[in-house]
Amino acid sequence: MRIQKLLSLLLTALTAGLAGAFVVLFMLPERIEESPTLKQPQLTEPAIQTPIQTGPFSYAEAVALAAPSVVNIFTAKITTESQSLRFRDPLLQHLFGNMLPEKTRQRLDTSLGSGVIVSEDGYLLTNHHVIEGADEIKVVLANGKSVSVSIVGSDAESDVAVLKIDSDSPLQAISIDRTSAQQVGDVVLAIGNPFGVGQTVTMGIISATGRSHLGINTFENFIQTDAAINPGNSGGALVNARGELIGINTAIFSKTGGSHGIGFAIPFDLAEGIMQQLITSGHVVRGWIGIQGQDVSEKLAEAFSLHNAEGILVTGVMEDGPASSAGLRPGDVITQVNDTKIENSQQLVQLIASQPPGTRLTIGGWRGNEQIQLETVSGERPNLE
Repeated sequence: MRIQKLLSLLLTALTAGLAGAFVVLFMLPERIEESPTLKQPQLTEPAIQTPIQTGPFSYAEAVALAAPSVVNIFTAKITTESQSLRFRDPLLQHLFGNMLPEKTRQRLDTSLGSGVIVSEDGYLLTNHHVIEGADEIKVVLANGKSVSVSIVGSDAESDVAVLKIDSDSPLQAISIDRTSAQQVGDVVLAIGNPFGVGQTVTMGIISATGRSHLGINTFENFIQTDAAINPGNSGGALVNARGELIGINTAIFSKTGGSHGIGFAIPFDLAEGIMQQLITSGHVVRGWIGIQGQDVSEKLAEAFSLHNAEGILVTGVMEDGPASSAGLRPGDVITQVNDTKIENSQQLVQLIASQPPGTRLTIGGWRGNEQIQLETVSGERPNLE
């Protein structure tokens, strides 16, 4: 009996304990919510981050848009050279002197380049040096079709030439970026015919803008790029990542003739202005005042006792030219034209050339320690070829 009573009491205690445990389990969440120390923290909204702009993984669409407007240009030039036997063999020269006849022979020189169709009626932009002196020009479209062309005009000082494709059917003209908002770091594609291997696309970025003083052309304002440009790319298209034309590939900086990642292109807005003049009149008209000069350096200023080391030292004045008529003399220093401060000779040439002949110019500067201001009217820049 005593054992049964103990078992009964133990069972009662266990039952009461389990019931208390259930009470604790079901009440625990409510107690947690009521506890001031266990309240869940208030979460703040995450800061809005500006998404990182990323470029496309492929430029196939840009290439598909631009490539059909880029052509291959093949040129041929016949040169005549003399063959004199007396200059080749010392013995014959000694025996016969000048009695041996001279012979001439003709040699065919060929070269290649590229061009860009910029209008549906067949106007084509390329470089002057691509077609210079050519006796025959052959243009092959991107689809492999050969077409005949005529030279509209060519400008050696800017290295721009315009051809006209003879075709009755409309041609695919390249899309043009007219924003002139190219920046260093923008992705660009160079399309052309390097080494004659066929149409090729290379990619890079704009490395610099406004490059001048390179000695390539008289008038320079190049886009510099590291997109590979090689012989045969000259005259081809430099396009942005959307396939729009921004420049005409022109030159490379290289010691071996291959691409070293420094290439130069003429901005399209500069080439377009020249193209319009070539189409209208067959030549480019630029302003000119008839002087020669050089940049004033510290050493030059000290040697000539100049007022300060700025501006352009006039080293020559053409007789009866606009500058001579205005009274400008060798030894004068030009520091300003109209309202523009002159910092180098390239800037001076481009500033005057950009104004049409007949433009009135106010030239400011120094003659020794005396400040001068002269008035002149620009003339037409002569053909310097």
